[in-house]
Amino acid sequence: MPAVPDDALPEGFLLLPGLLAPQRRQALIDELSALPPGAAGQRELLEQPWCQALARWLKGLPLLQGYLPPDGVAVQCTLFEKAQDRNWLVAPHQDLAVPVAERVAHPALKGWSVKGGRHFVLAPAEVLAQMVALRLHLDDATEADGGLRFVPGSHRAGVLDNAGVTSRRAQAGEVAVNALAGDGLLMRPLALHASSKASAEGRRRVLHVLFGPRGLPLGLRWCCAI
Repeated sequence: MPAVPDDALPEGFLLLPGLLAPQRRQALIDELSALPPGAAGQRELLEQPWCQALARWLKGLPLLQGYLPPDGVAVQCTLFEKAQDRNWLVAPHQDLAVPVAERVAHPALKGWSVKGGRHFVLAPAEVLAQMVALRLHLDDATEADGGLRFVPGSHRAGVLDNAGVTSRRAQAGEVAVNALAGDGLLMRPLALHASSKASAEGRRRVLHVLFGPRGLPLGLRWCCAI
């Protein structure tokens, strides 16, 4: 895929300090406390009314205009939680799979999987180039807390194979994003990112809200669109 220009997020990510006011952050924590144990990592939060209201609020924020896809929709919200008993590291990668309503028989569509009863597919590159995720930090997510590291500008190269990942990382290096509780983090799914295990005590909860174009090619439909 040819290089993708991106004037809005030239490095592929952008920290938004203090995006969540303390009251809104606490309200989200209260909603998450009602989830069943072991729900960290679940991908179906956008079915919840409170999460749909969150997505609508985010779409209406003046600060986010120009970053979210024009006439775009929220298509997924995932909770990621790291703690001493639930800890992991992630190698540099791109987020390529998206949730769709049903499987579509088309030769250009690959990498089908089912997670949590939902169909996922490796999205066409032209769709991925239009998408953006917003991570809402309910706790500190510094490098020590298992926060993200990015390879700046890597999203502009399109979908990368293993050799491309290694090459881009060697050329551009990595930048750690030290986000604090209440901060937002915009990121392109195509931006190479990684994280280490959390070494500090405490919890690291992040809501990862994914936005995409309203319409999809090749007969695909979003499984949920707010």
